[in-house]
Amino acid sequence: MDMAMMRLRREDPRVVGSFRIHRRLGAGGMGVVYLGSDKRGQRVALKVIRPDLAEDQEFRSRFAREVSAARRIRGGCTARLVAADLEAERPWFATQYVPGPSLHDKVAEEGPLAAAEVATVGAALSEGLVAVHEAGVVHRDLKPSNILLSPKGPRIIDFGIAWATGASTLTHVGTAVGSPGFLAPEQVRGAAVTPATDVFSLGATLAYAATGDSPFGHGSSEVMLYRVVHEEPLLHGVPDALAPLVRACLAKDPEERPSTLQLSLRLKEIAAREAQGLGDVRPPAQRGGADRSSARPTEQYAEQRTERRPQGAGAPPSRGSGRRPGTRPAATQRGTTRSGTTPRATGTTRTGGRPAPRSGAGRPAPRNTGTGLRPANPRLLRQRLFVFVVVTLLVALGIAAAQGCQGPARGLDDGSVRKDRRQEQSYAPSREGLSAVRYGSGQSRAG
Repeated sequence: MDMAMMRLRREDPRVVGSFRIHRRLGAGGMGVVYLGSDKRGQRVALKVIRPDLAEDQEFRSRFAREVSAARRIRGGCTARLVAADLEAERPWFATQYVPGPSLHDKVAEEGPLAAAEVATVGAALSEGLVAVHEAGVVHRDLKPSNILLSPKGPRIIDFGIAWATGASTLTHVGTAVGSPGFLAPEQVRGAAVTPATDVFSLGATLAYAATGDSPFGHGSSEVMLYRVVHEEPLLHGVPDALAPLVRACLAKDPEERPSTLQLSLRLKEIAAREAQGLGDVRPPAQRGGADRSSARPTEQYAEQRTERRPQGAGAPPSRGSGRRPGTRPAATQRGTTRSGTTPRATGTTRTGGRPAPRSGAGRPAPRNTGTGLRPANPRLLRQRLFVFVVVTLLVALGIAAAQGCQGPARGLDDGSVRKDRRQEQSYAPSREGLSAVRYGSGQSRAG
């Protein structure tokens, strides 16, 4: 449902119940959503069933289920129900107005979200689905356009086709209710819906948020539904930190999908790591049939939750994490074999050839710098730098002191030499006179 505001049309009501209508927020298959306000000025999103459907008992029942679901769900994941009138000529209900664009509009206008944003939105939606499922409700139509990004967090809207847990998804024989590309395989087959049905839709929604495209591509409804049931999702461009989890959500078998609680915990962890720039470096998912059949998605997901992987140095995390399926990751640890596995003596190994990052008594293994050397300790570097500066200053002070002591002595020596020379010069005439006297006396004696 498009939630962009539009002016009221001539056929639109101006007052519904006790609410005054201001704008159109959008229109869907069941009715029109308006922006209204009550006498206190509280803004609401008011949904009114279409006139041509008001006499249809089936649509009235679906409308009543949406109101019932809104009343049963507790928590901040959905818009709070304000008022409703199911017996009116055109049934309506009003919920708290949620400002903000839909996830679909934000991605369409600004491009795919970063890995940290995707994980943050996914964690909030998973936590919201926990409350929805605890109320015994399955949304059945979770998709980017039914998620509003409010300043207080994402909100799930449009429970028009919500149903109790275990109900069928068919309204008519051979007709599935929902949006192609975001429907779960059991919905297409007409099987009973469970909370795992919403998990599949959430996985497809997160893939759209990370790539800007549906994981099952584009095409007619028949083509999209066939791909959902028989083909694997295309997750090119999904960040490596999120790809294994999204793939587990999109498992064909509902039993192999993680629970909403597991999703919430894991996505919160990924969001925290990505926000700190410590995103996991994961190998690209193998798209070959042999590798896919060797490990079920839930087993891979369990391994990924119990093992924390070291990050390769020199590769800052990015939105798409840089690697795409089909590329061979470089070896990041010494002691790994050519096939990518680690000898059993140095630690446990896991599927995919990545060594376990923990060693000893549960302490995290040091990150490898990629050069075979262990990274320097920042604290030790600071201590060494401090010692170097102190020693340099002491040496400089010693040299200055030595030069200061030699300067006066050298000047004193030069002064004494000059004094001796002046005395010798002053004595020079007396010596010459003495020589003359001696010479004269010698001549007189000779005469």
